[in-house]
Amino acid sequence: MKRRRKKNWIHPKILYCCLSVLCVILVLLSFKFTNHFSTIKTALGDAVTPMQKGINTVGRYISGKKDLLHSKRSLLEKNEQLHQRISELSYDNKILARENKELENYRNLYKLDKKYPDYPKLAARVISRDGNNWFHVFTIDKGKKDGIQVDMNVISGNGLVGIVSEVGTSYAKVRAIIDDKSNVSSMFEASGETCMVKGNMESIYHGYIDVEMISNSAKIKEGDEVVTSHVSDKFLQGLSVGYVKDIVSDEAVQSKTAHLTPTVNFDQLENVLVITQLKDNSEIEDIKKYD
Repeated sequence: MKRRRKKNWIHPKILYCCLSVLCVILVLLSFKFTNHFSTIKTALGDAVTPMQKGINTVGRYISGKKDLLHSKRSLLEKNEQLHQRISELSYDNKILARENKELENYRNLYKLDKKYPDYPKLAARVISRDGNNWFHVFTIDKGKKDGIQVDMNVISGNGLVGIVSEVGTSYAKVRAIIDDKSNVSSMFEASGETCMVKGNMESIYHGYIDVEMISNSAKIKEGDEVVTSHVSDKFLQGLSVGYVKDIVSDEAVQSKTAHLTPTVNFDQLENVLVITQLKDNSEIEDIKKYD
């Protein structure tokens, strides 16, 4: 086997000392023989300058990248802060919109209360509804402890919503006039002609309620307001039900039918007023006894 030859390395300390001494000697010589070294200086300058330019270019590139990285981090932090602020503002806007909506509902209830000043009323909130998207049967947060009774009339928007059909201690159920089981004895405000507003869930999907039992001689027209009549046994007189949309004459039975656009929007109910006065049926009972 061949032995490896040992490499003769100069010790780093010795090399460092030699180079340092050489540099000192060159500095002293440059001061002593300035003119003689000017050519060497120029040559060295020409050789070093491109290297310096390259080093400066690399330095500027690294510095630019460092600044860019710092700016990117700063922008990401600001972007995160902006996103958080936007989320906070979005939440605040939702709360504000909800409060504005509630305020508008209370304003509408106040106007409705002023529209029927002769009837005592109690405000209630709708807490649930039965079945589909329409409020044909729904529950309110007031009950027996609040003085609510069966057959009390319920209003909202600009007129009649329905009637209390069931009462619990702290809740009550309301059957709306659009429900299939609802029949409201009504009349045309302008002429006083009577009619019957019948609930029909199929009709309300088309945006109207059915009106029947209209005298064929009744002078009515589209746009006429229909209100609850004085001969109704459960509904108080004069509550707005809706406005005539279509009128159809049936010569065979000497009567007319019509469609009614309801006063109340039955797919958006949040707050209602319960009229805490029951219909006085004493006059009707006397008429029935007389007959």
